[in-house]
Amino acid sequence: MPRRPLEGLRVIDMTVVWAGPFGSALLGDMGAEVIRVESLQHWDLNTRGQFFPLETMQKTTGDVDPDAKPWDLSANHNSVGRNKRSVTIDLTRPEGREVFYRLAEKSDIFIENNPTDVIRKLCVGYEILSQRNPRLIMLSMPAFGTTGPYESFRAFGANMEAVVGHTLLRGYPDSDATNNTGVFLADAAGGATGAFALLAALHYRNRTGKGQFIDMSQAENVTHTLSQAFMDYSMNRRVQTTLGNRDPARAPQGVYRCTGEDNWIALSCGSDAEFRGLCNVMGRPELATDERFADGLSRHDNQDALDPEISAWSVGQDYYEAFHALQAVGVACSPVLNSAAVFADAQLQERGVWQRLKHPKAGTHWYLGPIIGHMSKTPLKIWKYASTLGEDNEYVYKEVCGYTDEEYQRFVETQHAGTEIIAKAKAPAAPR
Repeated sequence: MPRRPLEGLRVIDMTVVWAGPFGSALLGDMGAEVIRVESLQHWDLNTRGQFFPLETMQKTTGDVDPDAKPWDLSANHNSVGRNKRSVTIDLTRPEGREVFYRLAEKSDIFIENNPTDVIRKLCVGYEILSQRNPRLIMLSMPAFGTTGPYESFRAFGANMEAVVGHTLLRGYPDSDATNNTGVFLADAAGGATGAFALLAALHYRNRTGKGQFIDMSQAENVTHTLSQAFMDYSMNRRVQTTLGNRDPARAPQGVYRCTGEDNWIALSCGSDAEFRGLCNVMGRPELATDERFADGLSRHDNQDALDPEISAWSVGQDYYEAFHALQAVGVACSPVLNSAAVFADAQLQERGVWQRLKHPKAGTHWYLGPIIGHMSKTPLKIWKYASTLGEDNEYVYKEVCGYTDEEYQRFVETQHAGTEIIAKAKAPAAPR
């Protein structure tokens, strides 16, 4: 098997929830050794939580460990925790921070997305770590960045998207923001941009030999997806509102019901030729010459009249057949699939998107493979299941950090290294 692109690179991962773990997963996919630093004293429900009960998992696979602990069963963690190791360290105590410093000396990258005050209190900021390892690259990607009045504010995708104006733009014209879904772009966009920034910093280090600190705001990152709305305001002082499934220029564009239960297609026309193709497939060629729909501007101004014409046709169509018929005449169209249909979709199956993987605690399941797995010289796949809590303690403490067997045993006895979440230990607070 060819060497993966980032093999030989070591990454310290202290990310939480989804955006940060997704970013470090991309690095792991490409072969970096990603070591997640976790804690026995704190179970982060947002990162290692969100699990399915054992009874539910056992209905789909017969090899779930009946003695498994909840923190090793999280569907979210076992997805974005792929290709990573796990070590447990209590960073609230001086000896734990010293372990972390040793690990930093032997690493290339440190990525985290905690509120800024958390990193400051734990004494693992770049100004400290860079003294131990000047070649270290550190990415901090909290919600709002590491400076400014919001620097230590807590936020999830919902909050970040709200404060930059995204939430009021992604609903329907006849509803308010309470009707939006719980699917947030900010998380995935933040993880991908973070991984990209780290690769750029690695290129800089290859040229200069110097590491650097990357201060990335996830909220600022997702703001760039709204550039059209902000340019509209800066040029015209016009505040954009919700468009639903429509587009500022393309028409018709929308989601239309098909035959069957909750089956739909999404289509979009951007030219007269595409609209004529749609009309022909619908068996309504006269619509293409109707003065209300004869050109792009007219169609855009008369979408309320055009949508019922399309719906009257689509409601009698099988959504896959309509999808293929419209694609055949050059119309951008796709079926609106639920998760079961996505899993069975011929395109994803043909491209090997799903990878079957056995986890020692959670059993055998299908996982989404690496996003950029189709690299001609270095094809990628999941090469390691998500480590159980503390699974790689001995490797990290002894082989990477150089502690002896006796010293490691002391870390076990003092509840730094372990595999079981414990009650929050009392420890002196780290200096600010």
